[in-house]
Amino acid sequence: MLDARLRPLIDPLLDRLGRPLAAGGINANHVTLLGFAIGLGAVPALAVGAYGLALSLILTSRLLDGLDGAVARASAPTDFGGFLDIVCDFVFYASVPFGFALADPANALPAAFLLISFIGTGASFLAYAVLAAKRGITTAIRGQKAFYYLGGLTEGFETTLCFALMCLFPTSFPMLAWIFGAMCWITTASRVLAARSAFR
Repeated sequence: MLDARLRPLIDPLLDRLGRPLAAGGINANHVTLLGFAIGLGAVPALAVGAYGLALSLILTSRLLDGLDGAVARASAPTDFGGFLDIVCDFVFYASVPFGFALADPANALPAAFLLISFIGTGASFLAYAVLAAKRGITTAIRGQKAFYYLGGLTEGFETTLCFALMCLFPTSFPMLAWIFGAMCWITTASRVLAARSAFR
């Protein structure tokens, strides 16, 4: 919901960091994979209840997720880079509820609901992008991207904020998972309606 509004504020800073990295020969895909690996490190941290460490790993991962795009823009963006970025994002997002489920069996049901909700948002996002590409529909509202980005109530910023709240208040994970999962279904429904209007 807020990603498009935050882009004009965040991208200039990321671009200032990304340009010297690209000039130094750093590959955007390597930044993507580093951020992904750091993000996955949150899973064992969550599993053992090290919520502060998990939060720092999640936030570092999300910073690198933004930085990889800046490095790509400063060098040579590729379709594979866009593919790798979105695959790593979706697996990372799914890993956080899994980590909370490992931390406490009481978290398993809300974690499963959140994962199903993420499948809804991910599937609706990617399916829309495929059909938009087929019809030559483009947008730059979220900056230069490898494919069409259709927004919604729950995007990257909101998901990261939710994960941060879960780490800060781990006993509230079930409530937060149910609420955010419901918000994800609103996002999915809005994308289905958008697709019905655009692709009839």
